[in-house]
Amino acid sequence: GVHIADVTHYVKPDSPIDEEAYKRATSVYLVDRTIPMLPEKLSNKLCSLRPNEDKLCFSVLFKMDNFANIKEYQICKTVINSNRRFTYEEAQEIIENEEGDMKEEILELNRLAKILRSNRFSKGAIAFERTEVRFEIDEKGKPLSVYFKESKDANKLIEEFMLLANRTVATHIAKPGKGKKPKTFVYRIHDTPNPDKLHIFSDFIRRFGYKLKTTGKTTEVSSSINNLLNNVQGKREQNLVETIAIRSMAKAEYSTDNCGHYGLAFDYYSHFTSPIRRYPDMMAHRLLDHYAAGGKSVDQGAYEEMCNHCSSMEQLASNAERSSIKYKQVEFMQDKVGQTFTGVVSGIQEWGIYVELNENKCEGMVPIRDLDDDFYAFDEKNFCLVGRKTRKTYRLGDEVVVRVKKTNLDKKQMDFEMMEKL
Repeated sequence: GVHIADVTHYVKPDSPIDEEAYKRATSVYLVDRTIPMLPEKLSNKLCSLRPNEDKLCFSVLFKMDNFANIKEYQICKTVINSNRRFTYEEAQEIIENEEGDMKEEILELNRLAKILRSNRFSKGAIAFERTEVRFEIDEKGKPLSVYFKESKDANKLIEEFMLLANRTVATHIAKPGKGKKPKTFVYRIHDTPNPDKLHIFSDFIRRFGYKLKTTGKTTEVSSSINNLLNNVQGKREQNLVETIAIRSMAKAEYSTDNCGHYGLAFDYYSHFTSPIRRYPDMMAHRLLDHYAAGGKSVDQGAYEEMCNHCSSMEQLASNAERSSIKYKQVEFMQDKVGQTFTGVVSGIQEWGIYVELNENKCEGMVPIRDLDDDFYAFDEKNFCLVGRKTRKTYRLGDEVVVRVKKTNLDKKQMDFEMMEKL
């Protein structure tokens, strides 16, 4: 069973809490604080699936065979009482050592999750796994150190079963049976990539010696993208290529008009598993409830408007989260002015060279006016700066040594001084 807190049991339509939750549409996760969509009494107490307490849930129950094929499923309201809560670290330890509390269940779930994941990729899912920057901060919010969050088997186990629940719920509504029109529902959609953007991306990675298939069957193109993402692992240009790959893709969003989810290779996909922190999941819960009780299809136009609002608020939250990371990175570097670091050229513009430091993924800029060994011209077509006299070239992905020259916390900016090109 995939058991999700039954948030809509407590949050009634048009109530003040519901109106505020819709306005926010999502929780926002900044480096040093969380701005929740729902009040803490709900998110951390009533709707938190704490062990040894009866909890109201919306559950998707599966019967699966040994090969992770679903034989039957049920979507229903339940009361659960869990007898153990694991952290990701505890579950990971059991997976790695094959020892510990409920090891048989966890190892079996992990085995099934790996099959589900493998099936997804064989159908054309794309393995976007960006490095997540995290900070250790003191009680005043000052960053003490930077570290990178790695997705391990325990994380992937939960992810696969959440994806399965989301896909099952969407398919359940979208395939109503012969002769019947699908009812209005909230889908999480991700359109196929724009061919022009893929061609530009393909030209860009050719400079690093990589090739990308941009035409042909969907599975062939996505398989080519996966091969590329696999090949850049551990290389100095990894972060750069991954960032531009994501920018070449369409953005995932919410809509009542389903076009499938390209990145996950699902024909039908919804968001059902996080109603505490996302309003579209609450919308999905209410619609499932309404239809299960025999209700007629709802007004698609009104729901599409709500979907658009939720997509916009998600984008706003995402921008705020990125700004928060950038702010903390500059704050972390404030006491490192004068120190030298190795980094990779992550961007080139006519006004300067952007460098991302290897050690902590902090990014700063070397202003072009400070490159005093030559007069450099910006070659837009080839993403590089070229010295007129020396023909010395700075390209994306070049490894360089820089010194931290100054930091500006208000602008979330850092200036570097170029020391040498490696």
